[in-house]
Amino acid sequence: MDFETFYQDKYPASVPRNVDLDKYSSMVEVFEQAVKKYADRPAFSAVGVTLTYRELDTQTRNFAAWLQNKTDLQPGDRIAVQMPNLTQYPVVVFGAMRAGLIVVNTNPLYTIREMEHQFNDSGAKALVVLANMAENAEKVLPHTSIEHVIVTEIADMHSPIKRTLMNAAVKHIKKMVPPFNIPQAHKLPAVLSAGAREKFTPGEYKKDDVAVLQYTGGTTGVAKGAMLTHGNLVANLLQVRPMLENTVVEGHEVVIAPLPLYHIYSFTLNCGIMLEGGAHNILIPNPRDIPGFVKEVKKFKFTAFLGLNTLFVALCNNEEFQNLDFSHLKLTSSGGMALTSDAAKLWERVTGCPISEGYGMTETSPVVTFNPRSAIQLGTIGLPVLETKVKTLDEDGNETPLGEPGELCVKGPQVMRGYWQRPEDTQKSFTEDGYIRTGDIAVIQEDGYIRIVDRKKDMIIVSGFNVFPNEIEDVVSAHPKVVECAAVGVPDAKSGEAVKVYLVASSEGVTENELKEFCRERLTAYKVPRYFEFRDELPKTNVGKILRRELRDEPENKQKG
Repeated sequence: MDFETFYQDKYPASVPRNVDLDKYSSMVEVFEQAVKKYADRPAFSAVGVTLTYRELDTQTRNFAAWLQNKTDLQPGDRIAVQMPNLTQYPVVVFGAMRAGLIVVNTNPLYTIREMEHQFNDSGAKALVVLANMAENAEKVLPHTSIEHVIVTEIADMHSPIKRTLMNAAVKHIKKMVPPFNIPQAHKLPAVLSAGAREKFTPGEYKKDDVAVLQYTGGTTGVAKGAMLTHGNLVANLLQVRPMLENTVVEGHEVVIAPLPLYHIYSFTLNCGIMLEGGAHNILIPNPRDIPGFVKEVKKFKFTAFLGLNTLFVALCNNEEFQNLDFSHLKLTSSGGMALTSDAAKLWERVTGCPISEGYGMTETSPVVTFNPRSAIQLGTIGLPVLETKVKTLDEDGNETPLGEPGELCVKGPQVMRGYWQRPEDTQKSFTEDGYIRTGDIAVIQEDGYIRIVDRKKDMIIVSGFNVFPNEIEDVVSAHPKVVECAAVGVPDAKSGEAVKVYLVASSEGVTENELKEFCRERLTAYKVPRYFEFRDELPKTNVGKILRRELRDEPENKQKG
């Protein structure tokens, strides 16, 4: 397929076809221009506090100055950031970037085992952690190279009096902060205060410099750090913006951000695209609390909403949400997991706003395709974002014709540099002509829109999060009473998919409750298997490899949930 010729007339007229990829040299430049241009506009709000772009500029500068003057951290060193959606997140992340550090986004729900792997694999020298999660950090730190720890509490961006009262209530009344003891830790308010008295030295930021290490399992269960450069992130921001057509008015958008900023989807959209456009991002720390969520968004005349399938359904089934004012809502974006037509229709019926589904992966910063607002085609992942090439390949590496399924492969300026310190894994992920293999089986239609039809990988997607069977199997098989096991994804009405484990137990026997407790101690909650099924034996190839697909395709697994 001649890509340029094929796609030249496939986009709506309202999508500009030219992208200036040299508009910014780094994410730091994106940030610094935004905070200057929209200084008095609100930037981020959470738990009752709002930071303007000017305040964000000041606080990130203070954090960067502290890092430069009060630690021995050097440009290129890694700093792990572990917190939910709070206004501290952009302060810490952009402050770290302004100091030239590489941000290692860390899921706050990680277990000790997962944290230890990520911190050691990335070589992180510093950690910023929410006090609520510091109990695990305390246990992990002795086994890592982390030298500098900054602890933040939920209300740290409030005024001193309100901060003290709210943090005390969270700790002593709500009992949300388990006891921990990290003697060398600094408190974020003290860090920002000390940094205000130090000199900030702007760094030199190049497009090829790594900005973020975003961890993903890739095609295996071993979490690997995708090296996303400043150039990758800037490119994706500039590629996606035209696909939003005229729905983003600079300095006027109010965006609901329930998806975690440590997830690349929300990171790029809220800390990239919407920040560059001077939007007001409403951060939701705990989107699982639907009543609390609705109470918060009720305060705002929101114009855009970023979510995923399970969240759309949960909100639409809430009576309070159904009664909100949606008259200003003009853009709803879906990503992270497949959008079902039922969920899309329900959302549009309740809110009056259609959902634009996109597709991406951690390794592509993340957006590869998107449905333009004026030309949404339900059931597809849309058109490639600008300056992106796509093709589908068969098992032999030959390009498949239009309408024929094949592995979706992607090439563009948003594609990662590679996996951190894993050249072999990097090489396996790319074709000889430089396309990254997504592992997803897709069909490119005659009209250019793309449909995902299957997953080549055995990856399971639970509420938008990647779960890799290898990791689950490693944990379950470590139980002394398990002989062998296989993990598969089965349909689930709430989370899209749930983890099911087939296993052969030893002669001593083991209960499902024992296994669940064993997994809870070693896996983040969304990875813990929902179902266990005991078998006398598991299906295998003639060389002894367990046939996961055969288990997944059993009739009973088609109707779960």
